[in-house]
Amino acid sequence: MDLSLVHNLIANFWYLLPLALMVAVIRSPWFKGKFGEFLVNFSAKWFLDQSRYHLIKNVTLPTEDGTTQIDHVLVSEFGVFVVETKNMKGWIFGGPQQRFWTQKIYRSNHRFQNPLHQNYKHVKTLQTLVGLGDHQMRSVVVFVGDSTFKTPMPENVTEGLGYVRYVKAHRELVLSRAQVDEVRKKVAAGRLKDSFSTDRAHIRHLKEAVATRKVAPIHRSGRKFQ
Repeated sequence: MDLSLVHNLIANFWYLLPLALMVAVIRSPWFKGKFGEFLVNFSAKWFLDQSRYHLIKNVTLPTEDGTTQIDHVLVSEFGVFVVETKNMKGWIFGGPQQRFWTQKIYRSNHRFQNPLHQNYKHVKTLQTLVGLGDHQMRSVVVFVGDSTFKTPMPENVTEGLGYVRYVKAHRELVLSRAQVDEVRKKVAAGRLKDSFSTDRAHIRHLKEAVATRKVAPIHRSGRKFQ
């Protein structure tokens, strides 16, 4: 190989390397997730009264089998809203009771965990921490990005700013101001430190959980347990 040719290519097109790296980062699931969370954070601060709705983002809580990570928590007198964010494009098919939903982009189909089921664990873990009743906890799923629902969705599964309308629609006071302050203190005390190492540990736990589910135990008859 002519090393001078390689050297000339690098010298003339070096500026394309950071551009390619930037494109790779933007297309990564990590960036899409973080950008989706940013949009929800921004809209919550812009469209919700910050004196009544207190936003806590990226809450990682310990569980019996590892950790669970909540994108956003909104604490208010109208309840504690636990928000799961999905930055996805394409057509979205799913129902409240289905274990998996489907994302369709042209002829390609991709299955993903029902976000309502995913958020249920978040809600219950947080509920145990703060000591509230079911009527004081709200589960919300918000899709951002260029996605379209192709099946009827429950009212707490929203697109874009639809989650703001859902939050504002709850007008019954279920928490006192003192309880709101107490919930915020308990979340601050019970959450794990918001850091890169916490995120990495949570991701490692998720990968291990997925790998465990793929290897189901074998029954003596030779069939896998369902």
